[in-house]
Amino acid sequence: MIAKNTAKKILGDLPLTAELYWLLRQNNEPPVGGYRLDRLQAYLPQWLEQAQVARQSVERPKRVLVFSMLSYWLEHSLLMSIALAALGHDVTLTYLPHAHWKKHINRFDLRRQNLYIQDIVEKAQPLIKTLSLFDAPQARLLPAELAEQMPAAAFRDTQYSLLREEIYPDSDLYHLRQARNEIHARRMLARMETAPPDVVIVPNGSILEFGITFRVARYLDIPVSTFEFGEQNDRMWLAQNDDVMRQDTSLLWNVRKDTPLIEDEWKRVREFFAARQKGNLWETFVRLWQGTPARGGEQARHELGLDSRPVVMLPTNVLGDSLTLGRQYFSRSMTEWLKRTIEFFIERPDVQFVIKTHPGELIGWGPAVYDIIQEMFPNLPENIHLLAADAKVNAYDLVQIADVGLVFTTTMGMEMAMSGLPVIVTGKTHYRGKGFTLDPDTWEAFSEILTNVLADPQGHRPTRPQVEAAWTYAYRFFFEYPQPYPWHIQHFGEDIQRWPLEKILSEEGLAIFGKSFDYLLGKPIEW
Repeated sequence: MIAKNTAKKILGDLPLTAELYWLLRQNNEPPVGGYRLDRLQAYLPQWLEQAQVARQSVERPKRVLVFSMLSYWLEHSLLMSIALAALGHDVTLTYLPHAHWKKHINRFDLRRQNLYIQDIVEKAQPLIKTLSLFDAPQARLLPAELAEQMPAAAFRDTQYSLLREEIYPDSDLYHLRQARNEIHARRMLARMETAPPDVVIVPNGSILEFGITFRVARYLDIPVSTFEFGEQNDRMWLAQNDDVMRQDTSLLWNVRKDTPLIEDEWKRVREFFAARQKGNLWETFVRLWQGTPARGGEQARHELGLDSRPVVMLPTNVLGDSLTLGRQYFSRSMTEWLKRTIEFFIERPDVQFVIKTHPGELIGWGPAVYDIIQEMFPNLPENIHLLAADAKVNAYDLVQIADVGLVFTTTMGMEMAMSGLPVIVTGKTHYRGKGFTLDPDTWEAFSEILTNVLADPQGHRPTRPQVEAAWTYAYRFFFEYPQPYPWHIQHFGEDIQRWPLEKILSEEGLAIFGKSFDYLLGKPIEW
């Protein structure tokens, strides 16, 4: 094995070795350790045919640069690129061949994987241009403004890769991410300076090379759209000149906050939250975060052995999620905030503290918050109740019996405010500062607010107008902030059956999704 790896290392730097291997031995198959694009191969001919039939012309076509990597994002981004080209725009899809973001791959295998991908995606030409950034020209140096961002980007990528906030900046993984990010930044900088696009489109915009692409575009003052997917079918989150994972709803809220919900909207949002509380699916929402049906607050109180002392509920976030990383206000991390908050309640036996860890941890690959807390506090006192992600307790039953809510960024904080609880928000979340939560920005302010609220929970409950504002905001966030989009990344295969490209490009499809394509291309979002 050592000899084989050494041979690959040598061959990886020799011209034409990977190309000859591709022609003579690989037989159009991806290398071991790479990824396959069988679905893309199967659907690409019909996508191209449908796009050519429906192709439009526009007076001022946009020069669009799309970046992608990893198999699932690459096939998704290719279809998006074809759709934008069919709408009349000049689209270049740039990509990387890496099958992994957190382990080293030798150049020989990368070159072979690059040839495999290139052989498939270049069939989309001339409808779109395709360009592998592997071995693409690089800027000689990064400008200081970009270079200064690289350590923080590598740190965040390492946190995401390990699903841990406490990581070692001198680890092999950190250095791998830093090296890849710097190379990608130089390649993207060279590309965007040589052939400046009118708009850049990139998934996520927060982590890995996706985040680096976003930062290079912002440095060059090139309009950039970032997008991601949540728990709804036929919807996506979309941000313009911003990291979409920040979920900045300020423009939407500034425009819509003073518009009261009409009767049908009140009915819809109430039905939606009733379904969430019961652990049921509803309309386009396809993710269940409650594995246990609601059985009532008093049943939860009995099962947890809670007494008449005040109850403080803290629902956690998933560690390492890009909706959590870098969202601290005054703590170094969510983990530090949890530690110091638990220490606070250890000294408050007059209060019952319930920590409900996020059920999303059951589908992650890293350590659970539950395990980390147990490691930090192996012998918690009787007033502190730590619930694992798979605990048979419905979070909304806990809300019924809680007196106070504490959150980092989880949307459960908004839902607790909707239930009339005083909620203290300590992280940078989309509903912070919207007028219905308590938002400390220092450790001192957090301690003071928490102490005051515990002294009189009833007196700190949100007012009726604040509760109504929370409900109004929830409606805007769940039903107006996400934009219509047909192909969800998590069930892409099913969606391309429900929404074939020819249907999207038809009058019917564009009536539903046309504005979202315009927004991706930089047209200001109409809130």
